[in-house]
Amino acid sequence: MKNILIIFTGGTISMKRDKNINASVPSMCGKDILDLIPNVDNIANIHCMDFSTIPSPHITPEKMLELSKMISEKAKVYDGIVVTHGTDSLEETAYLVDLTCNTSNPVIFTGAMKSSSELGWDGAANLVTAVLTAASESAKNKGVLVIMNGEIHCAAQVTKTNTHSLDTFKSLDFGPIGFVDNNKPYFYFDYSKSEYISVSKIESGVSLIKCACGMDYKLIKFCVDSGTKGIVIEGMGSGNIPPGMLPGIDYAINRNIPIILVSRCITGKVSDSYGYKGGGKDLTNRGVILGGNLNGQKARIKLMAALGFTNDLCEIKKIFKQNYYK
Repeated sequence: MKNILIIFTGGTISMKRDKNINASVPSMCGKDILDLIPNVDNIANIHCMDFSTIPSPHITPEKMLELSKMISEKAKVYDGIVVTHGTDSLEETAYLVDLTCNTSNPVIFTGAMKSSSELGWDGAANLVTAVLTAASESAKNKGVLVIMNGEIHCAAQVTKTNTHSLDTFKSLDFGPIGFVDNNKPYFYFDYSKSEYISVSKIESGVSLIKCACGMDYKLIKFCVDSGTKGIVIEGMGSGNIPPGMLPGIDYAINRNIPIILVSRCITGKVSDSYGYKGGGKDLTNRGVILGGNLNGQKARIKLMAALGFTNDLCEIKKIFKQNYYK
């Protein structure tokens, strides 16, 4: 049998309802969770490690990178790794690990939308399907995968779409790359990881600004004056912003602050197809970097990793050209 390491980081999968406050709180370590899932050790030789017991909004980029470094080392020893994580920030941590961990062995993220105190706790099923996939030869060389509700997704594409639904995780542009059925993972198509950023540190001082009608430059200028090292802007449509924001764009770029442009739309990529003031072409001419089809939170993670590698805007632009659109 394969040797699979499960790294527990916290999140809803580790929570129980506290009767005193009538709300779910972190309550279980890895062993406690495994005790609720009998026969999981029939799939593989299971080893477990407690990395943290925090709710997902409490994780920081620095802790994400620490986890990535740990996974890189453990992947040299184990055949596959499963990480349990809170769903609120799961896609961000999984994507950072995908960018910064270079291993051919399966790395699977999973979690739960319901605590173990609720009827229909999905933690057990999600963890079992994650272990099944981590122990499968077909999951090798695919980068970090996210498995929830029986679906297999690429870390770079998946996002949380609903606050409560069990099938909240979706890859909106391309769909899942596979599924788990009858104790076996199946993949719809052949896929191999294409991105890797070699970093020993991460730059967490990156701001995320969502664009809306009539916005001006003041928020961008405030971020720059406050010491931000990079800015991600969720523009309108295919990557366009109100003209009132342009002085802030120039203010940042003139100070060598990289600006990544993505869309506030839930699907599709940004482009430089519009040439009016504030249009995509105008922005790229000013030095703004296009972020492909990444959402705001993922583009922020990628810029953090890129800035941990280089401060050169040309190099950062090359890094952002590595995406799923060829």
